[in-house]
Amino acid sequence: METIEKSNQVLAIIHRENDWQEGLSFLTPNDLFIQVGTWWYDKGKILDSHKHNEYERISMRTQEMVYVKEGSMRVLLFDEDNNNFLEDFVLKKGDLAIFAYGGHGYEILEDDTKIIESKNGPFTNVKKDKQKF
Repeated sequence: METIEKSNQVLAIIHRENDWQEGLSFLTPNDLFIQVGTWWYDKGKILDSHKHNEYERISMRTQEMVYVKEGSMRVLLFDEDNNNFLEDFVLKKGDLAIFAYGGHGYEILEDDTKIIESKNGPFTNVKKDKQKF
């Protein structure tokens, strides 16, 4: 797993197909406003039934996690303050990336690429939620 940081802020966490660990592994720190974990269990493992309690959380930004189910894409990372390009990397089938601070852009590299995106909500609208550059 690779974490890309700038100015002590997590810009991206990259989890490759070969980074999986058995059991429950959270990829994000507990205090980050987006939470992503992986599960790897054998047949017969029973996880406690549960529901999540309601309590107020304050989140000042929307960020996302992307998982490449099929194909590949290039990710461009930008800094938080000036939208300066920092670096890029390729995500392939089975890879995922978690984005926290900074900006990001995507280029699909193969036909029939399938991506799963997850982000915190609720969704308002594009104009309120995004700053395109």
